[in-house]
Amino acid sequence: MGRTEFLAMKTDTATAELINSDFNELKIAAKRLVIHATKLGGLGFGTSFLKWFASFAAIYLLILDRTNWRTNMLTSLLVPYIFFSLPSVLFNFLRGEVGKWIAFIAVVLRLFFPRHFPDWLEMPGSLILLLVVAPSFFAHTLRGSWVGVLICLIIGCYLLQEHIRASGGFRNSFTQPHGISNTVGIILLLVYPVWALVLHFI
Repeated sequence: MGRTEFLAMKTDTATAELINSDFNELKIAAKRLVIHATKLGGLGFGTSFLKWFASFAAIYLLILDRTNWRTNMLTSLLVPYIFFSLPSVLFNFLRGEVGKWIAFIAVVLRLFFPRHFPDWLEMPGSLILLLVVAPSFFAHTLRGSWVGVLICLIIGCYLLQEHIRASGGFRNSFTQPHGISNTVGIILLLVYPVWALVLHFI
């Protein structure tokens, strides 16, 4: 048979030390970022960060539901969840002229070209319409109060218990295909409202 030769990998100690020092500097920078952020924003920074996180988790679950996570759950509840938890920057941007144009195009497509309006655009179109046409009582008063946070908590709890029931138990919700990502996404929906309500009532 042929002779087998093995290549010996040479480890350059100088390269390894450089990489280790870079990782140590990244750790120090991350610690400083957390310390400075808590000094500047305190607990409010955590709330706004969790609000962004929960909004993107809800958008992620909405995309999953429209693509490959078809269930019997009432996932249309994600639309009001996103409405109440969307950060102010995105909310005001989508409530302005940009959102009005998107809503106008969605309505025109739905009314006059229904065959060209895909099913997966129903929920995002509903969200944009809700953002644009919601009265200021919902858009500013309820959304900025603990009532909006409580609505988010109720929606998150409902979706979690329905997902666990549909999976056949809490353990099964982590073992089924797409189970981990769905369960973790729904649990992330609960983190922001729980944190915001705890801070509100402390």
